[in-house]
Amino acid sequence: MAAETPLKAPDLTGLILAGGQARRLGGVDKGLVPLGGRPLVEWAIRALEPQVGTLLINANRRLDLYQGFGHPVIPDRDADHAGPLAGIASALAAAPTGWVLCVPCDTPLVPADLARRLAEALLTGGADLAAAHDGTRLQPLHALIPVRLADSLGGFLKSGGGAVREWYRSLGLAVADYSDRPEAFANVNTWEELRRLEQRLAALG
Repeated sequence: MAAETPLKAPDLTGLILAGGQARRLGGVDKGLVPLGGRPLVEWAIRALEPQVGTLLINANRRLDLYQGFGHPVIPDRDADHAGPLAGIASALAAAPTGWVLCVPCDTPLVPADLARRLAEALLTGGADLAAAHDGTRLQPLHALIPVRLADSLGGFLKSGGGAVREWYRSLGLAVADYSDRPEAFANVNTWEELRRLEQRLAALG
């Protein structure tokens, strides 16, 4: 990271969220769906490894297969709370560092400078956490979150909350502007989106 940024790779634990149910893909385990010859989760691993000191994978199915990627696998701690916040809560409890750099498994083109830009947004914004914005919409699961917010998130979930943006609204959020690279957040929610991304990668060689 840049010299002026207070956070560096060893300060960060990467988190790949692969615990969802992927209903629009027919309930398959999305992180294991192949793209360009390798599983979606592997794209995220390769993108995050240079940016963090430790990497965790949040998964709730096929744990043995996820363990084969060489990083600790953490299921949701609370089965009553479905959704990405449950995975984030597990990571905030398990992370050996003070910060978690979070990405979903279905955005294979994770920017190589995601940690740096999010940390710089925190530095300039004086906020609690940071998330990316692609110029059109917030990308709330591309986020840099301090583990000190574990109690805040736990209380939010216990109160019945579940939406990521709703939790963020109770906090100070800094935004990293990625309007120059919105394509970095192309995601795979349907088979058609997977097909289009395959075609795009093939065109790029």
